This record gives sequence, structure tokens and C-alpha cells, in this order.
Amino acid sequence: METYNDLIESGKVVLVEFYATWCPHCNRMMPVMEQIRELVGDSAKIYQLDVDENSELTDEQGVTGTPTFILYANGHEVWRYSGEIDGNVLLQKIQNAAA
Repeated sequence: METYNDLIESGKVVLVEFYATWCPHCNRMMPVMEQIRELVGDSAKIYQLDVDENSELTDEQGVTGTPTFILYANGHEVWRYSGEIDGNVLLQKIQNAAA
């Protein structure tokens, strides 16, 4: 089984979304995340982690709300945001980290 460190170091740019299936904001972000995944292609890795299935990890990462997006560049956190976010803003953050 991969560790969280394995995930965040699996690419130059990695976006992790902590979400919950019961969260209306998360559900509204799902199609946005699918679009972003297609748009970034191989330039960034995207992982979505269910907070209920990963409660210990959620606590370790200091995640208190859903959805929470954490962007990593070269294994280091460079940006974090909780709540719904415009897809274009999120895409820009990923592209800037990849540049």
C-alpha cells in the first residue's frame, strides 16, 4: 500500500482533494475535478481521498473541512484551500506549480 508521502512525491505537481460522499460542495466539485484531470493530463497527478475512509490521514494533514485541496510541488505543500473553488482558479494554481 502506498503511503501519503508516496502519493505526494509521485509527480512534480500533485493535487490531493480530501472529500466526503455526503458533502454537497464536494459533489458539486466532482465534475470540475474530472475536467481538470483531463486538462492537466500528465503534467500533474490528481488524487481524491474520502475523509471517512482516510480519517487518520485527514487528521494528520490538518484537514477540517471538505472539500480541501492541497497542492504539492516536488513533495512540498505550496497551496491549500477549503471549500468550493472555481475550476479555472484551481487549474491556474496547478499550471503555475507545474511551470
